[in-house]
Amino acid sequence: MDLIKTIEETQRRPGAQDFNVGDTVKVFFKIIEGKTERIQVYEGIVLCKKNEGARQTFTVRKISYGVGVERVFPYNSPRIVKVDVVRPGKVRRAKLYYLRDKIGKSAKVKTRVGAKVKAEMEARNARAAAAAKAKAEAAEAAAKAAAENTAQ
Repeated sequence: MDLIKTIEETQRRPGAQDFNVGDTVKVFFKIIEGKTERIQVYEGIVLCKKNEGARQTFTVRKISYGVGVERVFPYNSPRIVKVDVVRPGKVRRAKLYYLRDKIGKSAKVKTRVGAKVKAEMEARNARAAAAAKAKAEAAEAAAKAAAENTAQ
């Protein structure tokens, strides 16, 4: 059991973003098509978080052309560049599956407001930006080290 936990700890992403169920988030997801890479933004409400450790996932739901679309993201995926919290949600449930049956205004989630929430949001987004910057610097350093190894 300890071996599994140590392996999972190495697969966890440092500086992962913190957000809650009910928050409206923008997930910046890296899409690889052949040799090209691009970042796609997926904005919606976080319906649920599942599992723990390296296996943790979260589900984001958005309405696209009148149709509800859900996507499950691995929390520790290296393809997730960052997750920005657009609006913090005020919910009293851990899973918001009831939103699947709602349409229009009834599908809305109340927004948490106040100075404390605003400061918390700014701190979250600052941590997310710092983690994304550190990740980019680490990737750049790894690429530089790989280039030096191939040159030798």
